Amino acid sequence: MTSISDTAKEFFEACETGKGWDACKRFCTDDATFAAQSEPLLEINTLAGYVNWMRDLLGPIPDGHYELKSFAVDEERRNVCAFAIFKGTQTGEGGPVPPTGKSVASDYVYVMDFEGDKIRHMTKIWHSGLALQELGWA
Repeated sequence: MTSISDTAKEFFEACETGKGWDACKRFCTDDATFAAQSEPLLEINTLAGYVNWMRDLLGPIPDGHYELKSFAVDEERRNVCAFAIFKGTQTGEGGPVPPTGKSVASDYVYVMDFEGDKIRHMTKIWHSGLALQELGWA
């Protein structure tokens, strides 16, 4: 049996490198939910929707990547937290404005809640307003 730590690490890597839902769904329950108190993500309530949003973000920010700063497992509460910094420069098409050439370094945290050995819900903690300003999108 795979540990929740291993599952969370593999999911995180696939999600953050833009692999999309096809690569991430094996780590999640079929009806996995998503929440974030960040304006660009308010309409997204499924983990599938969020994972594909991340995939699509790499169009306008083709060098987008993460720097993992902390990774913690809480076996008692059956969740895993990953703290990282998303970095990249908008040089590609597909953003809300033409390429700005501006860069972002934005802190965020994922809290992945498990049901058995699969992610059933993920919350993203992220100050999107600052990130959008850095990119010249707001």
